[in-house]
Amino acid sequence: MDPFEIAGFVTGVIGVALMIRQHLWAWPVGLVQVAIYAWVFYRARLYPGALLQVTFFVLLGYGWWSWWRGVRTGAATKAELPVTRLDRTARALALTGGVALTLAIGAFMSQQTDAAVPYWDAFLFAFSLIAQALQTRKKIETWALWVVVNAVAIGVYLSQSLWLTAALYAVFLGLAGVGWRVWHRHEKGGATP
Repeated sequence: MDPFEIAGFVTGVIGVALMIRQHLWAWPVGLVQVAIYAWVFYRARLYPGALLQVTFFVLLGYGWWSWWRGVRTGAATKAELPVTRLDRTARALALTGGVALTLAIGAFMSQQTDAAVPYWDAFLFAFSLIAQALQTRKKIETWALWVVVNAVAIGVYLSQSLWLTAALYAVFLGLAGVGWRVWHRHEKGGATP
């Protein structure tokens, strides 16, 4: 078994478990995990997946800063960033943007590279990017997207014989359901569904 894939598996489970608990350490653990998986995906010719990990690295840094700033609003005050919802327009824009990005990246990868599964990998890139962005702002919809992304990812990684990574995304799928339920209990005001 590939030691990088094993390390990515372990740090991935720890990071998502911490994210569900809305723990600040989820972000640095995630930074380590995505650095590892950038290499794993590059070697498997899942180029959008590898690029996604680089993008995640930036978003994880932003998320860490955003959440840290949310708990550091004053010298003695600790105000947590609340869990909220997107409004209907924002949801429609996220979906439309995800489809457009999937088609654009998939077309480029299928024509310009030897990508293993260009459109499926592009789908994972586009909707993971959106889910991660929503997560940095504690939007409840992040978990619905993670459920879909993780379900698709399992098939993609099985097709590339990344057995442990497919198992990790099966764990992520279950954790996304748990995260959705837990964050729903912490949800504040927000827009109507």
